[in-house]
This record gives sequence, C-alpha cells and structure tokens, in this order.
Amino acid sequence: MIKLFYWPTPNGHKITMFLEEADLAYEIVPINISRGEQFEKSFLKIAPNNRMPAIVDEAPIDGGDPITVFESGAILQYLAEKTAQFIPDDLRKKTKVMEWLFWQMGGLGPMAGQNHHFVSYAPEPVPYAIDRYVNETARLYAVLDKQLDGREYIVDDYSIADMACYPWVVLHERQKQNLGDFPEIQKWYRRIRAKESVARAYARGKEISRGPVVDDEAKKFLFGQGSHSIQGKG
Repeated sequence: MIKLFYWPTPNGHKITMFLEEADLAYEIVPINISRGEQFEKSFLKIAPNNRMPAIVDEAPIDGGDPITVFESGAILQYLAEKTAQFIPDDLRKKTKVMEWLFWQMGGLGPMAGQNHHFVSYAPEPVPYAIDRYVNETARLYAVLDKQLDGREYIVDDYSIADMACYPWVVLHERQKQNLGDFPEIQKWYRRIRAKESVARAYARGKEISRGPVVDDEAKKFLFGQGSHSIQGKG
C-alpha cells in the first residue's frame, strides 16, 4: 500500500497518474495547501520542504521499514524503479527519460508556476514579470514540441517523463499558451488525455477539491512563507 499525501495540483496529479496507470493500491491523505496543512509537524516529518506530494511506501521492495519520499520527481523515479514500469531498462533511453524528468522539475514546472503566480495571483500586475514568465513558458513549450516531433511520447514509450510534464500542460490556457502554436504537443496532449488511467487520476482529484481556493487566508499559506515557516519563528 502506498500512502499518498496529496492535493490536486499539477505535482499531485503526476503521482495519481502513475499510481492509476500502474494499478497500484494507494490511499490518499488530503493535504489542503490552501489552509496550511502542509505546515503541520506530522507532515513535515515526511516532507521537510513543506510541499506536497509525498508518499509513504509501507511495503518497500527490500522488505524493510516503510520508506518516505518527498518531491514529485523523486516519487516518480522511486515508483518506476519499485515497479519496473515507465522507465526503460536500456541505459540510453533511461538516461533520456531522466533528462526530461529533470527538465520538467527544473524548468517547465518552476517557470509555469511563476507564470501562474504573476498572471493570476499577484496583488497587482507586474508587466515585466508577466512577460518574462509567459515568454519563458512559451520557449519551454517549443523545446518540448521539438522533442516530440516524430514521437508519440517524450522518449518514444509512455514514461514518467510524460507523467511529469502533462499536468503542467493541462493548464496551458492559464499560462497564456495556445496549443495550436505547438502541434506536436497538441497531439501528445490529446493522446495522454484519452488514457483511462489519466481520467481516473483527475477524477480522484475532483473527489478531494473542485478547484483552487485562493482567498486571503490561502494567500498567507501559499505566498507568505519565508525562513520562519521552517524555523518556527514568528
């Protein structure tokens, strides 16, 4: 059994996409990030960066004590290696999958996240920041579009690289991106969206929350954190 600490965000959807596609038994523990549950001491023992998702694997393959994993990319890698699924055996293809997983973790996710913040949530418009992050998101989409040329998936077969990237592309309209400008991404996006496992993964999210709650209280938890959040000061 996998215990998944989760809220329906792009990073959360990555993990339910894997678990549903792999048909692994799992239990969702909701972490309402709009109400600060990610800062509870019990959760910080599992996820010291006070971000979801995180997992507890109660049956690791070494037969030892439960293993905790935080960071969505690390979770995808861990689950892929645990199940020997969605990560190639071939050294060169595995290396490519890991490149694109890290590309998402270090590029597409952070840049699209800043895009969301300045386009949708900043208390006042910051034109420079909006242009900066919308343009960088477009650049990253173009990189992915080029990689997908002639391929059904990012590294030929469906893998954790696709699971990592897809939830961020779902939000393309919020990011001010037109998929018509990226025809290879558009085909890839439709191909993944049609998977029954993906539909099930997103349905699990809707069971937890129907949409983001970004009221004044939520903004304190989502956008008002600093070192005091970790050090317990103030």
